Amino acid sequence: MKVNTGDTEDPKTVSSAPGGPGPFSEEEVARAAQGLVGEPELEDVEAAEIEERGAEAASFDKLLVAAKTLGEERVRTVLESVLFVADRPLTLDQLFEATGIDRVVLEKCLVQVRDRHPEGQSGVILHEVSGGWQFRTDSSSAEYVRRFLRVKPQRLTRAAVETLSIIAYRQPATRPEVEDIRGVDCGAVIKALLDRRLVKILGKKEEVGRPILYGTTDEFLQFFALKDLGALPTLREFQELTEEHQEIVEKEAPRPTAEGTLEAHADPSFRAKMEESAKASDAALAELEQAMQVAEESSKATSEILNPKEP
Repeated sequence: MKVNTGDTEDPKTVSSAPGGPGPFSEEEVARAAQGLVGEPELEDVEAAEIEERGAEAASFDKLLVAAKTLGEERVRTVLESVLFVADRPLTLDQLFEATGIDRVVLEKCLVQVRDRHPEGQSGVILHEVSGGWQFRTDSSSAEYVRRFLRVKPQRLTRAAVETLSIIAYRQPATRPEVEDIRGVDCGAVIKALLDRRLVKILGKKEEVGRPILYGTTDEFLQFFALKDLGALPTLREFQELTEEHQEIVEKEAPRPTAEGTLEAHADPSFRAKMEESAKASDAALAELEQAMQVAEESSKATSEILNPKEP
């Protein structure tokens, strides 16, 4: 709004457009600026409803009908939208309740969505964790994401990893069982794992003292990006992985042999020095034997003098 003070216009009017008379006088504008004289204050007035009624979420029956007409491309789009706004992994049942799409179609399209976001090529990756599906940022971009969110990387100490591994593989496990394997007290570490919600209390063991049983949580699966506990590597897999690595090392970097090593690093005068040393040792040994023989004869003579035989 602009005030026009031209000679051809009324000086007491306010123009809403250049060259045209204003709809309000200066007195009306001043009165409005002073707080609507004679009108109630806005704080005392109940707000009017400006949202249109009848904008409720679509019924599930309508979703079921509409889902039958969706093609796979549209289903993938719907899944990406729903998974993007979710703050936790979603199971097939939860996705079915949200979209009405058949579970078989959902599972098929979830795999396709995962393939469309390969690791290392996409900024977000679809992971199957904790029994559900969740979009996660690419691990190669973790440093930039942490810097933007201003959060510290979540790292576990060696003691925490060892304790958590024992509980994960032997759950339900008690504190004495964990301490028997580690050989040290684990009370403080288990308490820290409980605070991080990586471990939870499952109950008490039916034995003397009724020790508490511990097990892993859904947060544990999400922390390590595991579908379920069956995704944990077995001891046999560890052994096979070690053997495989050994074969790779032997193929790519064969072990060095001793053939030709002595000739390459041999000292020409070393053998002569060894022969001289051996001769000197033999001479010293001969002198030592002779000295020992003389000492033995002298000891015998002394013994006969000190202890003469009786007639």
